[in-house]
Amino acid sequence: MSPSTAAVASWPKLLDRVRWHLRVKHYSIRTEQAYVDWIRRYILFHRKRHPNEMSEKEITEFLTHLAVKKHVAASTQNQAFCALLFLYQQVLQRKLDFIDGVVRVKRPPKIPVVFTREEARAVLDRLVGEYRLMSDLLYGSGLRLMECVRLRVKDIDFGYGHITVRDGKGLRDRVTLLPERLRRPLQLHLERVKELHLRDVAKGGGRVYLPFALRNKYPNAARSWAWQYVFPAAKVSTDPRSNEIRRHHIGEKNLQNAVKLAIQQSRIPKAASCHTFRHSFATHLLENGYDIRTVQELLGHKDVSTTMIYTHVLNKPGLAIRSPLDEERSSCRNHSISQLDETFSSNSR
Repeated sequence: MSPSTAAVASWPKLLDRVRWHLRVKHYSIRTEQAYVDWIRRYILFHRKRHPNEMSEKEITEFLTHLAVKKHVAASTQNQAFCALLFLYQQVLQRKLDFIDGVVRVKRPPKIPVVFTREEARAVLDRLVGEYRLMSDLLYGSGLRLMECVRLRVKDIDFGYGHITVRDGKGLRDRVTLLPERLRRPLQLHLERVKELHLRDVAKGGGRVYLPFALRNKYPNAARSWAWQYVFPAAKVSTDPRSNEIRRHHIGEKNLQNAVKLAIQQSRIPKAASCHTFRHSFATHLLENGYDIRTVQELLGHKDVSTTMIYTHVLNKPGLAIRSPLDEERSSCRNHSISQLDETFSSNSR
């Protein structure tokens, strides 16, 4: 069945409507890009039919195709489903019936990759400059990658020794700790960043992106020191939404590549990444005996069950359990010592 001319002509405009609704609801630009891409793929999969001409049956076929033919991960299929729900419910104003018959990707529980303390130090010691400082924050404060690169000057409180994470995962704010060892390095780093900001202001720039409607409420905030990024980019760039020239934060790819190279140089045979520092932060706190609820708050987990997964990677999860093999060796060793003691006693007599 060939698509109608009207449907083909109208669906690019539909994507503009999707973008508008996403921006009204303050979705991030990454979510916007992902949702628009999934909706485009959905339309192309059904030979450019307009979504108004399709319903639950076509959604089921597309999601099943992703699982059976494309072998996508569970999170990928869920993201596609969320994009289509947003399209129908928020943009097209259509209430969908219960969607069943979808072949869902099974999501087996995975134990996170964790550095030992020695491995974490080995990787950190091979990083230099701001990449070392950013990685120290990932490990020392339990920050996610994007939470780190999006840090603003106002979010670091040296007086109380904490970092406020704004609009984290799920748009939730939280407070985490600022390691004492990073106080002085961060202060020196911010002095250099402030010099860069003052040079930008002198040239008529110095503006950064402000979330939501803060730009209209506080017109001068975009150039203020408090709102500047802690880790700014080396060059100014054009904002993809407003087309304004600003100094954005450093690209996360730069840090990812630096950490990847440091892991390779450390010869650590683990599938590790920047996020491994966050896993290690949680695991090492639990190893030190801190309450799991405290760790949950520092990580910003909505449910404690998410934090519980780190108990599975502890050296001694739950009770201090010894392996039967270790017990066997211990018994043999004690038996040998007893024999030596008896031999020594008999010789003495």
